[in-house]
Amino acid sequence: MSKNIQILMRLAFVFVVIVIGNYVIVAQTVLIGDWKAEVRSEKNPDKIQLSFERRSEKGRNQHGSSFNYADLQGLSREQALSGGAVKFSLVREAGSIECEGSFSGGKGAGTFRFTSNPQFVAAMKTRGFDFAADSSRGKNQDLEERRLFAATTLNVTTALADDLLSADFGKLETEDLFKAAIFKVDSQFMREMKASGFPNLGMEELVKARIFKIDADFVREVVALGFTKEPFESLVKMRIFKVTPEFVAEARNEGLTNLDVEDLVKMKIFKIDSAFIRQAKADGVPLEVEKLVQKRIGVWSK
Repeated sequence: MSKNIQILMRLAFVFVVIVIGNYVIVAQTVLIGDWKAEVRSEKNPDKIQLSFERRSEKGRNQHGSSFNYADLQGLSREQALSGGAVKFSLVREAGSIECEGSFSGGKGAGTFRFTSNPQFVAAMKTRGFDFAADSSRGKNQDLEERRLFAATTLNVTTALADDLLSADFGKLETEDLFKAAIFKVDSQFMREMKASGFPNLGMEELVKARIFKIDADFVREVVALGFTKEPFESLVKMRIFKVTPEFVAEARNEGLTNLDVEDLVKMKIFKIDSAFIRQAKADGVPLEVEKLVQKRIGVWSK
């Protein structure tokens, strides 16, 4: 067996792309594993819950989410409910997942074969996103495989990358693409948040903003309350503890006019509302948040 043939056998599923004067080797990832599915309730008739599992020497990798039937070529809700053998695929820019198996009683299971798209990998590299790059250990093939599979299930695309980059939000890492896809972060949201008074936000803060429903309108609402120099984490706390304009107005109407966000959060934690404040004042408690807290927990004394 010639040396060249041996090399080709070792590089199974590897494509060689010839660029003028250079040879660029682009690996095409092929993975196999198991899938399970369950038909959604009538409230979500257009979606099916689908999970993928792959086992390797490093453990199990699982990806589960709800998918639109329209994205699954060869599978309909009627097929899933009626039962029987099925073949369907999820085809995305990052790669394709070919599934075989069967359904019974609205539940399905089988095996899958994932094949990545080398052109997607190359296109992402030109945009500064290296799916094999590990900041702590350099190149990592297993990481690249997991990222490409996740990019397929989450529908991470070059269009998404271009959109995020257009916001000029500073350096973005490959993991930021997945966060943006999961939490629906796009360039419009990035620009709106930057313009709202927080120009140095990173993707982590943007994800928190999506999770806790912090948008430009909420920021303007907070500013209108007089909190103009609060850090971003203060906005998160206001959402978590439900510090609303009504609650702020209620506290101020009782005479607590010099409150910061930490004071308001503390009042929420200890359930200090207008009725409690009035009773505390009647009992001679000074109009201070710390004294009110002491009164609430039963340690205040004149």
